[in-house]
Amino acid sequence: MAQVLEFKLPDLGEGLTEAEIVRWLVEVGDVVAIDQPVVEVETAKAMVEVPCPYGGVVTARFGEEGQELPVGAPLITVAVGERSPSGGSADPGAGSPSRSGGEGSGNVLVGYGTSEAPARRRRVRPGRPVTSATAGAGAAPGGGTAAAETRVAGAGAAGTARTDAAVPAVADGTSGPVNGHAGAVALDDGPVPVISPLVRRLARQNGLDLRELTGSGPDGLILRADVEYALRAAGRGSTAAPAAQPHVPQPHAPVPQPAGAAGAAPATGPAAPATRSSATTGEIRTPLKGVRGAVADKLSRSRREIPDATCWVDADATELMRARTAMNAAGGPKISLLALLARICTAALARFPELNATVDTEAREIVRFDHVHLGFAAQTDRGLVVPVVRDAHARDAESLTAEFARLTEAGRAGTLTPAELTGGTFTLNNYGVFGVDGSTPIINHPEAAMLGVGRIVPKPWVHEGELAVRQVVQLSLTFDHRVCDGGVAGGFLRYVADCVEQPAVLLRTL
Repeated sequence: MAQVLEFKLPDLGEGLTEAEIVRWLVEVGDVVAIDQPVVEVETAKAMVEVPCPYGGVVTARFGEEGQELPVGAPLITVAVGERSPSGGSADPGAGSPSRSGGEGSGNVLVGYGTSEAPARRRRVRPGRPVTSATAGAGAAPGGGTAAAETRVAGAGAAGTARTDAAVPAVADGTSGPVNGHAGAVALDDGPVPVISPLVRRLARQNGLDLRELTGSGPDGLILRADVEYALRAAGRGSTAAPAAQPHVPQPHAPVPQPAGAAGAAPATGPAAPATRSSATTGEIRTPLKGVRGAVADKLSRSRREIPDATCWVDADATELMRARTAMNAAGGPKISLLALLARICTAALARFPELNATVDTEAREIVRFDHVHLGFAAQTDRGLVVPVVRDAHARDAESLTAEFARLTEAGRAGTLTPAELTGGTFTLNNYGVFGVDGSTPIINHPEAAMLGVGRIVPKPWVHEGELAVRQVVQLSLTFDHRVCDGGVAGGFLRYVADCVEQPAVLLRTL
């Protein structure tokens, strides 16, 4: 007898709570091995393939490409022990005691787990599953709640595995499909879950009772489109611009449709995603999600928690540029300017370790690190990312150049792992690539400081008592005033400027 197990979107780590489905790697009816990747998802951190800890026949998929799912939402259901079309066991681990019985492998990716998901950021009070008329079996006697279940038919004469039309029952107790998708929940009491205060206000302005709606979002979450859809169905119109009819992707197994959920119009099929705009004001709204949403959250937290200050200085970078030219002319791998600046940073942090630190707010302690994991800001098509060079203090210019190039390419391709995007102790921000001279950057929380480097341009400069045209750069240091005072910050920045003006100063620490 096959046992149907549900695999949910696992804990993504680092505070990430949702991921967007980029590409499905399996179809309903496919046989999957334990720890075989089944879907490619994109988070605010990276793009990864998610492995399923179970082996068997895929009976249902939840979500379509382009849809964003929260952590803990069902991804697929797998019939463990179901026979494959060839007549053999579909569970690749059936012969192993550690992999039998649907226990799964328990293996994890770097930064991604196949264990239970953590508590969700948005809490939804458990409620009674919505009753709906299902097509076929499952209705309780006497008109009770219809309990959706997963049934995997036994193998036929040819041993072919197939799925029944019933909807898989999810582990959190939710019932059959609502508004054309599985897993929706109606709440009997408590606050009604909505995606934003704007949705609640829209319903209040139009006299709509949110308790009468069935949300099409995860766990019955009521979206703005649900409210506008209900208003149009009731003939009341909406004070907001109309939106496309909401569509929630369904499992690829056949799903019975509900017999008229309250406040919702009949489903008419998928609606193409579009950016909503206001016809009256010409507004264009872009959701703060993915990389941009993660960056927004982190920068906001930095501004809220860190009392930062900035100091800056102009430096003559002519000798540094000449030194780089001489290095590259000597043969061997080319040395990047960013690598030289990184080497200067690590030398400065060895002299001023107060800036290679973080603040433990709960313990009210300053934590200093004996290593430098150097982050660097990189602009990609997916937005701003900050990859981290591990143990930058132990690398020479060639090693730093190679690692910067590798991480930058991975960032552009969207393949950076969470481990490569977290754990930094200090950040180097080369905003000069954007053609600007100066900036007051926001500290990369929870670090204590960030060095900013502007563009290097020819400027008039007094050199050896005479006016000359030199290659000048503006350096800025934004620091957490809790970890040090202006004397330490100024000393760090002056040492960096001295190394830029006279690279031979670095010889003392090499």
